[in-house]
Amino acid sequence: MTRARQDRLLGLLARDGDWVTAATLADALGVTPRSVRSYVTAVNARVAPGVAIESGPQGYRAGADAAAALRAAGTDAGTPRDRLHTLVRALLDAPDGIDTFEFADRLHVSPATLDADLARVRGLLGGTELTLERSASQARLRGTEMAQRRLLSRLAHDEMDAGSFDIAALRRTLGEDSVGAAAFGPFKADLVAELGALGYFVNEFGIADVVMHIAIAADRVAQDRGLEGADADPRPAQQEIAAIIGRLAERHLGVELGSGDLHHLATLVLTRVVAPGAETPADHARSRLDPEVEAAVRDVVETASAEFLVDIAHEDFVLRLALHVQNLQHRAREQAWSRNPLTRSLKSTYPMIFEVAVFIASRLQERLGIPLPDDEIAYIAMHVGGRLERSRRADQLLTATIVCPGYYDLHELLRSSVDRSLGQAIEVVGVETRVDPDWSTIDTDLVLTTIEPAVPGDRIVRIQPFLTDSDIERVQAAAGRIRRTRRLARLRTELERYFAPSAFVRGLDAAAGEEGVIRLLGDALIAQGVIDDDYVARTIDREHLSSTAFTDALAVPHALGMTATRTSIAIGIADPSIPWGEGRVQVVALVAFSETDREAFQTVFEQFVEVFSERDSVQRIVRRATDFGGFLDELVAVIDG
Repeated sequence: MTRARQDRLLGLLARDGDWVTAATLADALGVTPRSVRSYVTAVNARVAPGVAIESGPQGYRAGADAAAALRAAGTDAGTPRDRLHTLVRALLDAPDGIDTFEFADRLHVSPATLDADLARVRGLLGGTELTLERSASQARLRGTEMAQRRLLSRLAHDEMDAGSFDIAALRRTLGEDSVGAAAFGPFKADLVAELGALGYFVNEFGIADVVMHIAIAADRVAQDRGLEGADADPRPAQQEIAAIIGRLAERHLGVELGSGDLHHLATLVLTRVVAPGAETPADHARSRLDPEVEAAVRDVVETASAEFLVDIAHEDFVLRLALHVQNLQHRAREQAWSRNPLTRSLKSTYPMIFEVAVFIASRLQERLGIPLPDDEIAYIAMHVGGRLERSRRADQLLTATIVCPGYYDLHELLRSSVDRSLGQAIEVVGVETRVDPDWSTIDTDLVLTTIEPAVPGDRIVRIQPFLTDSDIERVQAAAGRIRRTRRLARLRTELERYFAPSAFVRGLDAAAGEEGVIRLLGDALIAQGVIDDDYVARTIDREHLSSTAFTDALAVPHALGMTATRTSIAIGIADPSIPWGEGRVQVVALVAFSETDREAFQTVFEQFVEVFSERDSVQRIVRRATDFGGFLDELVAVIDG
């Protein structure tokens, strides 16, 4: 456990890059600051004389050797994870099984330790259709070749950090001398180029994962463990891509893949990596769709659009998402899920978009019976986010007045420069050319002035007559501050309506678990008559779909569907932090929304998460919020900045 926490500490620092205090790290890990200091010493000892973690007055941050330490975190000889992976690889490579006593000697561990590792192997086999057989000292895996490859894929992903692909991790999984891992880079580059030449959009998030499967296939074929059979009547696209994979496998890997492997890998490419090009007509895209899938996606998208008041019910969006969902069905049958390296950042940065994706995923699961893990939900969130980005309204622009005393056409040149450089952020609605304008009558969001204003203000930005890069940066910063201030002001107004002293709990118990905490906070809202037991049950169901820990400090459990009698929020404070999902949190906000507050949902949900995404704000609120009054005071103080 200690080693795992050391690795998690290193991962947190490497991900954020900034200085982090010992107290904050202790909260994230559920330990004391003293333990954090000992973990830092231990991690640095691994890379000595290098430095994996730097120390300073502001706390700790990732050092120059952090990446190397992370890569080595799971590969040091003798670590439980390394032993587990070594054992699984040996079982996969030995059709007749291994002698457990001999293997224990090879790993320099006791037979009892190896027995414990074999028990962990059984845990790893869940959902793989593989079984571990034990007869006296012999242990062997039973199952199909496809199931064994899925297990290899799982091992490779387990070697990687945060879902990003790592050639070194592939080599550790397959072996340094594996033909599949040897030429990963050139193979991937040529495959992407040839798919692009055929007119496909290539999903770069999925291509590395599929090439990993190709590497695994090449390694297994080299051991005479190829897949049998192929589709009786493959589609032309499948034949075309199979030919490319076969040609590249011979060129880069020196392996001749059989028809079973080629058609399987071509199907993976078609369902995980490529999409039709932009010029593909809608009728052609629809011709590839199962009518049942298209109808289900259309209904779910229209429901989500109405439920969340988001503009996503467009034909192009429905067709693209339906193609994605149809591919999802195939991946679900094959248990070949796609990893998404952006899952964590999408959830924390765009919680509202992710919530829409969870809603869509839950309804598709009901209609089509597709189980959807977080990484697959994140791909749906990317579809949703792309559609909303294209649908952004012009009224989101801030208005601006330019103050530039008239001299020939100087003010017109300046306006043209502002429009060209800042047109996506602000809209110039007026130009004042007097030397002594009436500043009090200028009521736009921003004032961009080449002369000194009578009274300085946050919305007034001094610029040069000939716009410079520094001017552009200052205007963008001012615009960002104004947008944030307005968002948080709306949030403050909404939140003060929704909180109640009776729905505040300090000192959440980690032993209660997620369901226990949800029920505890739910009881407070039930007592107010806001929700009923069914809402609490649906909140727990929503948590099972995808963790609501949207930041490293905050969980926002809630039910899908705005069925509360009125909108209310129950707050729980945990000090120290408690486990939630795959991480730990210090604040749990059980949110119950009513139908009448549908428009407030986006403001409250997204901006509330934004407030708790800043470490300093979280620590200030958690440390000082000893009661409900203190919590509200600190929250308002943080919002007001």
